[in-house]
Amino acid sequence: MKFIELKDKDINELKSMLKEKKAELFKLRLELKTMQLTNPSQIAVVRKDIARINTAISAKENS
Repeated sequence: MKFIELKDKDINELKSMLKEKKAELFKLRLELKTMQLTNPSQIAVVRKDIARINTAISAKENS
């Protein structure tokens, strides 16, 4: 996911996406602990997506 894709979305959409990504991160961490995760780099990708969404939300709120 790119920041350009997030710029055009509404704050409510961004917050719902943030909630989904946090749930996905929780699921991935749980799979990591139970040795079921095949690609641990997915965690980093989801964390970066969460950071991008948070950045887009703060940019919308400040403007």
